[in-house]
Amino acid sequence: MQNKELASYIMDQLSDLGNVRNRAMMGGYVFYYRERIFGGIYEDGFMVKVTEASRKFMPDSTPKPPYQGAKEMLPVTILDDKEQLQKMVEEMFPELPERKPKKKAK
Repeated sequence: MQNKELASYIMDQLSDLGNVRNRAMMGGYVFYYRERIFGGIYEDGFMVKVTEASRKFMPDSTPKPPYQGAKEMLPVTILDDKEQLQKMVEEMFPELPERKPKKKAK
């Protein structure tokens, strides 16, 4: 599955949540829920931030960096389980950092 197709599939899997969007970035995609970044598509596929919720929903997933020098993330093992995936993203939300406000150009 190409990244664009995978991004479309993920958006479909999360469609019932609302407030989910993605943005193409550096050959992959970054995913936002209620304007907080929760995951992305990288060389190895779809990965999410390591939180208590993501560990709870995917105890079989082993954290690894999505690219050299990055913080570890969890490869998503429940992508085809729409209900579980949505519950996980919802439960991750309070654990995700708020977006930093953009700095105004001087």
